[in-house]
Amino acid sequence: MGKIKAVFFDQDGVIIDTERDGHRVSFNMTFKEFGFTDEWSVDYYHDLLQIAGGKERMKHHLQTRGFSKPIPPDQADDLIKEMHKRKTAIFVELIETGKLPLRPGIHRFMKEAMQAGMKIGVCTTSNEQAAKAITEKILADIKFDIVLAGDVVSHKKPDPEIYNLALTKTGFKPDEVMVVEDSRNGVLAAKAAGTHVIVTTNSYTEKEDVSGGDIIVTCLGDQDGEKGHLTKGGKSLKFDGVLHVKQAVDYFAG
Repeated sequence: MGKIKAVFFDQDGVIIDTERDGHRVSFNMTFKEFGFTDEWSVDYYHDLLQIAGGKERMKHHLQTRGFSKPIPPDQADDLIKEMHKRKTAIFVELIETGKLPLRPGIHRFMKEAMQAGMKIGVCTTSNEQAAKAITEKILADIKFDIVLAGDVVSHKKPDPEIYNLALTKTGFKPDEVMVVEDSRNGVLAAKAAGTHVIVTTNSYTEKEDVSGGDIIVTCLGDQDGEKGHLTKGGKSLKFDGVLHVKQAVDYFAG
């Protein structure tokens, strides 16, 4: 087994707990601006999260429940693109104004990876503008070697295309990479690409079947902040609520 040389992070739910109070809120604000009374609840949005991509979720909502006022079929695609663009702008503003903090341990873990000389990447189906707001502003002190976002691939998670693309662009073998994911779709995608997988669950994904991950924690944890709970990984990790890069690298090497 090769030494771990890179770590790829999913974005939403991994770097920032964006889904419940970020994306969902941004969608609802957008609907209101466009004259709709639709409001996606916390539970309903969890169901929609099983569909990868914001535009795809709106299309699914249109096809299954319908919006609060009729949308002519020949105008649906353009309207959804327009609403998604506005929703992204609202979401980016939430990020840039600090309303969506980083998840516990994520910044520390990235710093440790940098110090260990590892390559760092982000692989997300989230909009490229949102990814840039996080990687270039909130995490400006982190050197990202690759950021793949939005429509850079044709097939979204659980398809492994985005991770296969990241492997191709970086030149690493699957067993030289560990991926940090939070959802079943993400785990399936990373595993199908052949990588090692660390899962950091959140309020939306804690009940999903993420058992395919190699290490599963509630968060990466901070020594002086919130600690994580280990649900899969074995005693060899000696987990004390904070998962360190060296621990993960040693674990996968073993």
